[in-house]
Amino acid sequence: MFCCDQNYLVFAAHAISQIAALHPDRDFDICLCYGERPVTIPESLAHLDIRLCHVQTGDLFQGLRLDPGKSHDVYLRLALPEAFAEEYDRILYLDSDIFIQGGDFGALLKLDFAPYPIAAVRDNMQWRTPNRRPRQFKILDLPTARYFNAGVILMDVARYNAQDLLNRCVALGKAKADVMIRHDQNLYNATLQGEWAELNPAWNWQFTWSSRLFAMQQEPNLVHFIGGTKPWKDPKGELSPRFANSFRRFAARYFPDTDIIRSEAATLAPNSWKMRKMLIRHLASSKKTAKFLDRFQGELDVLR
Repeated sequence: MFCCDQNYLVFAAHAISQIAALHPDRDFDICLCYGERPVTIPESLAHLDIRLCHVQTGDLFQGLRLDPGKSHDVYLRLALPEAFAEEYDRILYLDSDIFIQGGDFGALLKLDFAPYPIAAVRDNMQWRTPNRRPRQFKILDLPTARYFNAGVILMDVARYNAQDLLNRCVALGKAKADVMIRHDQNLYNATLQGEWAELNPAWNWQFTWSSRLFAMQQEPNLVHFIGGTKPWKDPKGELSPRFANSFRRFAARYFPDTDIIRSEAATLAPNSWKMRKMLIRHLASSKKTAKFLDRFQGELDVLR
């Protein structure tokens, strides 16, 4: 399941097309969900067999903090297990700013991660420093705990609903609206406080200065463009051109009227200050990154 508005549809559809190509005979649905802001899927994407779902939450999210220009749809993933409780046993939520490179998504959906309601990948800030205390935990005066990135979340629908995770997160968000940051990622983590199963980073490889070069050797299934730099918003050419080129080709074919993906093909020079900085960071973090990755025996390994 993806949650997005019309502006991000091209990016979600790009990821959907990549998953569909990996699974031509898939035994799972691919859903695109929206809430307050309607989405229209062009007829040219009919071959992807996307299930478009309007998830109505009423005033459930009223009172939760919002960044300027955002709608309450930023919290929509919280409501997915309740909305689809009668239809699905498992839900894999994916952000739209991702790039699919491989992986057996059918096998991922069947993973056992009991007794937890969700499985996810640890946030990049804890890859090298596992005991690092998240900023939101400091604000809420919570102890250090495992902290996951909410860009990819595998949800056990029954356990999620049985543990009333939706309402617990919403209650916390409303009670602490004046000090909450980063929308529902912090609501999930502050509510669960480490009570979640950990997936291999191959399912949510978060691109940062300290991890992007390692991805060339690890070949993760899913690349997640966290932060402000995206393949479609990369004026300094900090990301590999292959990402922007893929999005550009897809947009030209299925969204010819969009201008959100720029045509410039800037690249980072080998002798640039940023390239040197990136190499130094990788060198400094290599041992800790290797120790973190060695915890997993395979891409479908789950740590509890």
